[in-house]
Amino acid sequence: MEDTTTLQFVWFLLISILWIGYLILEGFDFGVGILFKLIGSNKEEKRAILHTIGPVWDGNEVWLLVAGGATFAAFPEWYATLFSGFYVALFVILVALIVRNVGFEMWGKRDSDAWRTGWEWCIGLGSLVPALLWGVAWANIIGGVPIEPVTTNGVESLEYVGNFFDLLSVYTLLGGVASLAIFFAHGALFLELRSEGSIRETARNIAVKATPVAALLGAVFMAWTLIRQDSLEILSLICAVIAVGGFVYAALNAKEKPLNGFIGTAAGIAFYFIAQFIDLFPNAMVSSISSDFNMSLNLASSTDYTLTVMTVVAVLLVPVVLLYQGWTYWVFRHRVSAEGFGDVKSPLDLIDQKKKEAAGGSGSDQGTGGEPAGS
Repeated sequence: MEDTTTLQFVWFLLISILWIGYLILEGFDFGVGILFKLIGSNKEEKRAILHTIGPVWDGNEVWLLVAGGATFAAFPEWYATLFSGFYVALFVILVALIVRNVGFEMWGKRDSDAWRTGWEWCIGLGSLVPALLWGVAWANIIGGVPIEPVTTNGVESLEYVGNFFDLLSVYTLLGGVASLAIFFAHGALFLELRSEGSIRETARNIAVKATPVAALLGAVFMAWTLIRQDSLEILSLICAVIAVGGFVYAALNAKEKPLNGFIGTAAGIAFYFIAQFIDLFPNAMVSSISSDFNMSLNLASSTDYTLTVMTVVAVLLVPVVLLYQGWTYWVFRHRVSAEGFGDVKSPLDLIDQKKKEAAGGSGSDQGTGGEPAGS
């Protein structure tokens, strides 16, 4: 097996960062989506909950598209094996994301309780399913799946030879339940951070209960992952300890300091998956049949020329994307409350309302534009 080149390592690192960014940002979207059906006693409160993630959820999903595109371009063999072997699971995730996203757009289009209830279920289930299955998927990637050499038209390549049910085991299901609990707690803290009034109180109560469960399940999965290693990787152990520490820190701050709690879950998610990427390196896919069939990064990689061109493009464009998304979060940093959404059904209505408030001298202390979320 040839050693991993510098460019291959760089792109493995960049893809890891893209996945971690997606899971942190989309993680709280999943949590808020699940909570949407559970929190809010009327349509004004539910509309306020939607507006906490309304300006950012589609931008958060771009991280997934870029991660998938980067994997396809930098490591085509990894992409082919992953998306063929996990086809059914990834298809289910895609359908869930589509249904959820349509729910965001359609929930307020008709003033009907039955209409809104139906879309609330779509948003809730469309958030729960990916939160669960992403954890199952990554547990399979680091734990190993049935991969072996297959000869097609005289060409031998490593391919997934299992089926959908081979992806399900106690270990991988624990990974799914752990990711679901972590994203749920992450979303509750985000909602507590971004809302006011009864929504904030309910989110706080949920966060106080959810964060210890997330810390426990995350710790159990990390411990099992470390035990499964052929030889203990110190860096993976350090990251796992930091991840669990972040979740515990979130649990300790969930009630009084939601910003600290949210930082804790964000850091916990980051190191939770950093530990998994360290465990995976220098492989792209791990074979559960034999370590001789592991797909190395070198084997899965594109040519050095392709990686060089991709590196130049990434250096030029990625900072622009990060600055734009950071600006979006800054603009929509204020808390929201149900009181500010009586007649608001879209962002355009919200802009009109703010213009009227400004013209009337009412300032920015109303429900839709109160204190910054971090205060």
